[in-house]
Amino acid sequence: MSTTPPVVNGDHPFPRQLAEALRGNGSRPGLDQLQQAAEHLRAHRGAFADWLRDLAADASAVAEIAKRSYWHPNGFAKIVLHTCVEPEFRLRLHVWPRAEEVSSGESNPHSHRWEFASHVLTGAGMHMVDFVETVEGGKPYRRFRYGADPANPAALVADGDVRLKRRASPHVQGGEVYTCDTTVVHTVRPIDAELTATVVVQGPHRTSTTVVYCELGESDDQPNRDLAEADFHRLVTAVLASLDSETAPCRS
Repeated sequence: MSTTPPVVNGDHPFPRQLAEALRGNGSRPGLDQLQQAAEHLRAHRGAFADWLRDLAADASAVAEIAKRSYWHPNGFAKIVLHTCVEPEFRLRLHVWPRAEEVSSGESNPHSHRWEFASHVLTGAGMHMVDFVETVEGGKPYRRFRYGADPANPAALVADGDVRLKRRASPHVQGGEVYTCDTTVVHTVRPIDAELTATVVVQGPHRTSTTVVYCELGESDDQPNRDLAEADFHRLVTAVLASLDSETAPCRS
């Protein structure tokens, strides 16, 4: 049973505590503050779980969250749990449901307009590949700019053909925290096919556009899908069950 006060008009102790962890760099927290917030989340996973339960029990909160959340084309749910203006940050829950085979993850190499810190809340962890553009070697891609079309900020605008080569292949294990800045171009996928969830503390936009790379011949028409309130309940229930199983006492 949750021991925290119920959500009232979006006010709750847990996001307030995260906001406090992000202060110290004015209203626009940097990567250090984002990491501190993710570390706070890792140290208070029970409080985060209580907040999730309270959100799921608040019909108006669920409706608001579902409106600003969606299914990514690569098979995971991007759930925006909380937004804050002062300091400026977003808290997102990314969920890859259990699958019959390992997810391909975010198959298009990409960067971000904002810095973030992420905590692997449940699951074995995440496999990432970092890329860099190169003149020789590597693999050909078509580069697109996301956010470059004022009339349609979600559109991908073609920006030439390039070659990418792998720079590193880091793994982040379950329970760990990792950070990412706007210079990193990478792909991300769960290590295995079991339920995997990460909590992302997203900072303010640092650039107006970001890059997305598609393999030659691959369509750039990869729309997001709406996330229904029923999806939110199903995914949050699965994540909470996984967290509960981690803290359940062992029985002989």
